[in-house]
Amino acid sequence: MRPSPFSVITDARARAVLERLHEQAHTQNLQLLRHYLPQLPRLLAGYGARWHNRDLGFYDDKFIAIEAGQGALLYQLARAAQARRIVEFGSSFGVSTIWLASALRDTINCEPASRGGSGRDVVIGTEMVAAKVVAARQHIEQAGLGSYVEIREGDARETLRALDGPIDFVLIDGFPDLALEVLQLLTPKLRCGAIVVADNLGTFKSALAGYAAHVRDPANRFTSLTLPWKGGTEFSIRQ
Repeated sequence: MRPSPFSVITDARARAVLERLHEQAHTQNLQLLRHYLPQLPRLLAGYGARWHNRDLGFYDDKFIAIEAGQGALLYQLARAAQARRIVEFGSSFGVSTIWLASALRDTINCEPASRGGSGRDVVIGTEMVAAKVVAARQHIEQAGLGSYVEIREGDARETLRALDGPIDFVLIDGFPDLALEVLQLLTPKLRCGAIVVADNLGTFKSALAGYAAHVRDPANRFTSLTLPWKGGTEFSIRQ
């Protein structure tokens, strides 16, 4: 029997919150299915769903969360990279934020006390919907991770503009049509070897085509491969 993805989270408080939030996200799947039903022929043909800005209001109360397996992968990657400065484009209700903040806390706790903090140990999340920001902060506090997270409300192209580097890890999981622009904003601050993970490459193929082409082009100093989660999760490393 395969272990549960949640088994990588050894802190019982954080694990309980993650299990609850993933269950809540799961209950919204029927609403999402109905929303995308008109695009079913495109999805079955492998073209991905069309991303429409006019649909933004539909997502205001939706989790649109990563899957638990993806969360476990994010945790493991961040731990392996000993990531101390993590940036997340698209925090929503804070599900992926909790996975990443758990990794950050465990990385800090694993290191000898003599090293101390680096002065940049934080997960910086971004979210445009004010109600989601409030809920995400509540969920993060419930998980006991409030001191490891900073959620910035507003357009990520503005809230991340003055961000200090170097950045060790980035999760791209916000509006697909802004993904490449946000990555390009952060790229000068990525350390060599920094990890960048992007969700929804399979779901929104057209909207994320430019992003995919960018990270797959060696001239842009990334190596990249597509992992088979949700039809495509892009895993890239800064060279």
